[in-house]
Amino acid sequence: SNLNTRECILSGLMSVNGKKVLHIDRNPHYGGESASVSPLEELYRKFRVRGPNNSMGLGKEWNVDLIPKFFLANGESQLVKLLLHTEVTRYLDLKVIEGSYVYKAGKVHKVPATEAEALASDLMGMFDKRRFKKLLLFALNFEERNPRTHQDMDPRRITTRDLFHHFDLGPEVMEFTAHAIALHSNDSYLDEPYADTVKRVKLYCESLTHHSTSPYLYPIYGLAELPQGFARLSAEYGGTYMVNKDVDEIVMENGKVTAVKCDGELFHCKQLICDPSYVPSRMRKVGRVIRVICLLNHPIKHTHEASSCQIILPQTQLNRKSDIYISLVSYSHNVCADGMYIATVSTTIETSNPEKEVRPALELIEPITQKFVSISNLLVPNDDGRKSQIFVSSSYDATSHFDNECEEIMDMYHRITGTKLIFGIEADD
Repeated sequence: SNLNTRECILSGLMSVNGKKVLHIDRNPHYGGESASVSPLEELYRKFRVRGPNNSMGLGKEWNVDLIPKFFLANGESQLVKLLLHTEVTRYLDLKVIEGSYVYKAGKVHKVPATEAEALASDLMGMFDKRRFKKLLLFALNFEERNPRTHQDMDPRRITTRDLFHHFDLGPEVMEFTAHAIALHSNDSYLDEPYADTVKRVKLYCESLTHHSTSPYLYPIYGLAELPQGFARLSAEYGGTYMVNKDVDEIVMENGKVTAVKCDGELFHCKQLICDPSYVPSRMRKVGRVIRVICLLNHPIKHTHEASSCQIILPQTQLNRKSDIYISLVSYSHNVCADGMYIATVSTTIETSNPEKEVRPALELIEPITQKFVSISNLLVPNDDGRKSQIFVSSSYDATSHFDNECEEIMDMYHRITGTKLIFGIEADD
């Protein structure tokens, strides 16, 4: 239910597996919580803001993602594997994001991910550049199953903290490596075995195809293209869709789901996949997220006039526990009128004044033509769904990339089918 990106991906995968899938959505459009809003007037209505005025171009040229997420371009990244495995790439036109930046001491800097960029970077001094280069080479050569690439450091035993000490990296280099390249959203990774972090660094660097300016991709016309692609895949394999349908009741017998009731009609099922909004009693709140969608008529300063980019503000720079993310897309991705830009700022809320928390990020992108603020609860399911056969996705987190969502899709797939999703082949437990 609710054609969220994750639910759509799962329904596509289930249909390909030969399962009979009925997709119900209370909305008239695909995407659920992760929807794109079009035309622009609809966005102003949704946030109860007056406007838009004529300077914004035609309303129908706008397609604003409520929760924009970029994904890594590498063929090893989970989402790209999924897209290739299911051939959903047929329905998608993906375009590279132009820049990847990190915030340090009040300024925006390009994230270095090649030797040349490292040498030119103003993020670190000469000695740090050499050390960082050594770490990059280590990561690019690293293979978990090949001990010769481990330099006598067991990737399952040695922590990331010890690995960084081994390369003599200072706290600043550690920070941008972990948060802007390995995409960790907090610092718990430091005391975990280093294999995961090094693989993330490698994935990021290898995602920078020969000439690209960032490792990220984003669909032309916005993120809603993703659930639509998987919805089409599901339909191709016999999946059925009902939109504009409210779910009145989830029917249970002996603690197990047996049917869904819509407009007095019963639709029987063995398994139910849904987002938190359909089963509030099965969820618990673990935090809150603030997102500020900002419409701009200019690129962001110090990003080399990039028409799309990601900027990460690492938590320690602002004395926080969690990073702040800025994602910028524009007319170059066909999501807004010519010459206009959409910047979205997001973070996990830590105080009773969330708007003050994101102020440093908003200052980086000013002047702002119009902003729309949303605050949502971070909900996670109380159980894994194996007993009730109700499989619920978590709320979308504050990150500006798909990393965590992909992990969750793989995990849900495993719980729903009992097999792990290994691309090209199915593997049992």
